Amino acid sequence: MILDIYKDSLEYSAKDLKTLLILGVTYFLSFLFLPIFLIYGYSYRITKISVEGMINGNDPLPAFDNIIDMFVDGIKVVLVYLVYLLVPFIIFILFAIVSSAIGGYGESALMGIGSIITVVAIVFAYLMSMFGVANMANYDGSLGKAFDFNEIIEIIKSVGVVRSIGAYLGLAVISFAITATVFLLILFVFGFFGIITGTLGFGEAAGGIFVAGFFIAYFVMLFIVSPFTMILQSRASGLIYNLH
Repeated sequence: MILDIYKDSLEYSAKDLKTLLILGVTYFLSFLFLPIFLIYGYSYRITKISVEGMINGNDPLPAFDNIIDMFVDGIKVVLVYLVYLLVPFIIFILFAIVSSAIGGYGESALMGIGSIITVVAIVFAYLMSMFGVANMANYDGSLGKAFDFNEIIEIIKSVGVVRSIGAYLGLAVISFAITATVFLLILFVFGFFGIITGTLGFGEAAGGIFVAGFFIAYFVMLFIVSPFTMILQSRASGLIYNLH
């Protein structure tokens, strides 16, 4: 079933090049800060469609319109992530303060324990936030449902804690593999032509080819790969939620 979700999400992410480019422009403008919320808002729309849809269904990509509503949805999604990640952050700070007060060998031992607990808390917070956003989408944007801890925990139990962690871990591996493969492939192609050009005695041209390769790789990552992996993760998140 998880493999079916990955397959569906990969196919879904490649449905419309135009949408990838629009999202790519939004990523490019993220240095202005506000477009970041549009990205998260669009991600939320994908999750909502996926929660209401089914694996290997004919679900469409959402339209990139109603910017105000998308912006508000993005703010809500970011808020959910920040609140959940605040928990492991507070845990780490508390351990750091207490261990610093103890000092000596006790400080190192306590910080080691604190680090392990923090990592576990991060994994738990990540799962809660992803299922929380999907649960919010399932209830038409109700922010309170993103923090309905009892319901979300029951949903995670229903899907399976190990299964959920494995599904998201696999999703992260797939996203990283896509990014690394495309980036390295572009650099390899331009590096190959750069070496050939340099061998023929055109040293300056070879240097220009290498530089061009890095710039093209950067823009492909920004305008194609980043939007693709965002859609992939958002789609998969909604489908994983539906397993409960």
